Amino acid sequence: MREMTPREVVAELDAHIIGQDAAKRAVAIAIRNRWRWRQLDAVIRKEVTPKNIIMIGPTGVGKTEITRRLATLTGAPFIKIEATKYTEVGYYGRDVESMVRDLVEASIKLVETSKRIEVEEEAARRVEDRLVDLMAPLTPEWDSASTDEENADESADRHARTQEKFRKKLRAGELEERVVELQIETRNSPVQMFSNMGMEQMDVDFQSMFEKIVPKQSQERTVKVCDARKILLEQEIENLLDKDAVNEEAIALAEDTGIIFVDEIDKICSGEGGSTQADVSRQGVQRDLLPIVEGTNVQTRYGTVNTSHILFIAAGAFHRSKPSDLMPELQGRFPIRVELTDLTRDDFIRILTEPTSSLTKQYEALLATDNIKLQFSKDGLEAMADIAYQVNQSTQNIGARRLHTIMERLLEEISFEAPDMKKTTIKINAAYVQDKLKEVVENEDLSRFIL
Repeated sequence: MREMTPREVVAELDAHIIGQDAAKRAVAIAIRNRWRWRQLDAVIRKEVTPKNIIMIGPTGVGKTEITRRLATLTGAPFIKIEATKYTEVGYYGRDVESMVRDLVEASIKLVETSKRIEVEEEAARRVEDRLVDLMAPLTPEWDSASTDEENADESADRHARTQEKFRKKLRAGELEERVVELQIETRNSPVQMFSNMGMEQMDVDFQSMFEKIVPKQSQERTVKVCDARKILLEQEIENLLDKDAVNEEAIALAEDTGIIFVDEIDKICSGEGGSTQADVSRQGVQRDLLPIVEGTNVQTRYGTVNTSHILFIAAGAFHRSKPSDLMPELQGRFPIRVELTDLTRDDFIRILTEPTSSLTKQYEALLATDNIKLQFSKDGLEAMADIAYQVNQSTQNIGARRLHTIMERLLEEISFEAPDMKKTTIKINAAYVQDKLKEVVENEDLSRFIL
């Protein structure tokens, strides 16, 4: 993991996410505490557990984006899951423990990516040798077993010189279009069994068993050298990777630095108004989630994972419920609570312009591919921000996602006509915005369906 101070983390998040300073500070401190934890003596380290976080705020204000960017910054294994897709064991739905298995899969990919870089040079050398062998194979006339000793030495020398000529041409890029024949192993599609019956681990075990029992099949393919190099490189990298070492490192990485983002946690609250039939399953999900957040061992196909030091960040709008509607034991496992604020008109203006990949920059780049140059004026940006804020207040508040809808509606005609237009510059000012969106904004019933 990258070593970053809380101030550096917040600065990086500011480049992509507008506002929500309290949430940024909370996650930055949590990440720094992960680094501090790794510096502790082994004895006290066992006693220190991560302080999990609940983010409370309406949709579209940056809860998911903060956590996703955070994982990217630190290089930690990260998964985002929806609490609503899990149900109590015995009900139709996914086993809660499967979130830990998903985290391990993400960790495996991270470690494999890192290990690939280490073995890539050796793999490339082996690929070159294999390509040379494919283009200048050892024929019977060069086979030392079929000739006397003197002729064998001469044949071997000729073969070595021929291969060296091919190697030089290969390195010079002169043989990229040449065709070679490869033997490629065919991979069978995974057999999914018991996938929605709370029996994912059994599914994994059966799959491993079938992979060992069913013999590997191969097929012959005729491909160009440029394509063969990619195929062979993947094969050689896979051969050079130590799967057991990768699995051990991935499990350790998931246990020590993993982040699980549990979205829509408010949807598994009982809510107000007494008990309902659905509350049985919701309460069950909370009970199943509790030991995982608290710290338990989960069996995966790569080994046992202890969840005691995985960082859990939960998020929810809590419109019809509140954090206190969660089970008291579960509440206690999320000691840090951060409230994210609604987005204001000024926030919308900043979202449209300040982030490194803001919406306006995205559309400018997209339409530039059709030789259309978009220019967003200041009053045009203000008009879009006004409309986004107004529609959010008068209909459902969906936060910054409203800007996506407005931008699509605003640029619909240009996007359709762009391939047939000549190279031109289009200025998006307040008059243009009002002209395209006036009818929808003024008709509240229409805006409910369109914006």
